[in-house]
Amino acid sequence: MLRNLDPILSPELLYALRAMGHGDEIVIADANFPGTSLGPDCIRADGSSASAVLRAVLSVMPLDSFVPDPALTMQVVGDPDAVPEAVADFQRIIDEVADNPVPIQALERFAFYDRAATAFSIIQTGERRLYGNIILKKGVIG
Repeated sequence: MLRNLDPILSPELLYALRAMGHGDEIVIADANFPGTSLGPDCIRADGSSASAVLRAVLSVMPLDSFVPDPALTMQVVGDPDAVPEAVADFQRIIDEVADNPVPIQALERFAFYDRAATAFSIIQTGERRLYGNIILKKGVIG
């Protein structure tokens, strides 16, 4: 056990977050997301919500301040301006916890999958809310 770390941060997840470099991306995905088949290492967090994992990740990982879109979600198919419940929750968490709070940007569904396929890792959560997926770009600690 370690002090001052959220217990959601498993050894495998802590390793991935520490191994990532500036500009690398990590996906926090819902239970419906094709995490294993996209290609990057898939870290399982089935007993946790995407919101809980996002809060834990942002407690130790800086968001990139050199790009305008360090936090990306998936647009709702057929209604790209909709803000799903999970995404609204993600924005509240980013505003509360991130070192660089930014407005979340959205990508079209297949563009999101393409971007996720190039991520450092995917964290597959047990999130059951639709569109409970977010890509985070790692920043630097000044």
